[in-house]
Amino acid sequence: MKIATYNVNGINARLPVLLQWLKDSEPDVVCLQELKSPDEKIPKEEIIKAGYKAIWHGQKRWNGVAILAKEHLEIQEVGRGLEGEPEDEQSRYIEAMINDILIGCLYLPNGNPAPGPKFDYKLRWFDRLSTRAKDLLDQDIPVLLTGDFNVMPTEKDVYKPERWIDDALFRPEVRQAYHKIVAQGWTDAIRKLYPEETIYTFWDYFRNAYGRNAGLRIDHFLLSPQLSEKLRNAGVDKQVRGWEKTSDHAPVWIELEV
Repeated sequence: MKIATYNVNGINARLPVLLQWLKDSEPDVVCLQELKSPDEKIPKEEIIKAGYKAIWHGQKRWNGVAILAKEHLEIQEVGRGLEGEPEDEQSRYIEAMINDILIGCLYLPNGNPAPGPKFDYKLRWFDRLSTRAKDLLDQDIPVLLTGDFNVMPTEKDVYKPERWIDDALFRPEVRQAYHKIVAQGWTDAIRKLYPEETIYTFWDYFRNAYGRNAGLRIDHFLLSPQLSEKLRNAGVDKQVRGWEKTSDHAPVWIELEV
């Protein structure tokens, strides 16, 4: 099974790119982030024509997450949002059971400027995610958490790390929060297969970042022990970042023997 994550940076604005990539890559499951669209404006018909079922948790202008699954797969929404902050209305998390795998699709807050209220919200969101992640592991079922985590876990994951010391994506508190989740028993899929390689998933639109390969690795797959042993391949479709009118992220994917 090929499972991908892709921050599309506006599903309607990037729809031609998304559809072309789906045709070329043929993932079985896709987790999308930053839809920037309310539910009623999700391009449902185009997604169906591309051969996918979908569930989504949209939001006007910002945020939004979705999970797509090929027609032959069973997809059932399990829940949306994270417990712990009832007044939080940002659409950043959705879960689905696809066949026998529980998939959590997430779009973690950026957190800038840091310090500040947005950074505090990011850390609280990480705490809520950590609680949910532990609950999922305790269920002893195949689970993966994937999406835009907005964190570079180590210096290997960022071009010129010294320039990012005070950024909310790289501050020590944020990296510690990520590693705290991983330490529960999750496997970072990319680093399991490519422990030392320079791998990026995001390149800013400015300063020719893509051309210089001045990127960040902020889109991650975390696998439960049941899925970690089934991991066979992983990669980044970097070329998609070079397409016209594309997202500033590239799709990231893994292949599981299930």
